[in-house]
Amino acid sequence: MSKLEFEEFENVWDAIADTPKEAANLSLRSDLMMKIEAIIKENGWTQAEAAKRCGVTQPRINDLLRGRISRFSVDALVNIASALGRKVKVSLEDAA
Repeated sequence: MSKLEFEEFENVWDAIADTPKEAANLSLRSDLMMKIEAIIKENGWTQAEAAKRCGVTQPRINDLLRGRISRFSVDALVNIASALGRKVKVSLEDAA
């Protein structure tokens, strides 16, 4: 029998991304999506209400709430956050 080898990753994005750049982009988009989702839930908005406030369509909000990360760019998420009256700040840290 052969031994199973396990590879450990810092986060899920490192495990599924092909490059560190792609993992960083996915991580940032994921964080933005979760924060926007939290704002929507905190306010108790329907998808239609959230869409109107975000300046997008209801199906677009549905994609966001379902975590369909591949359908959103960083730019699109920053625009949605801005429409909600939020300011996006990015910090840079040394890579591990």
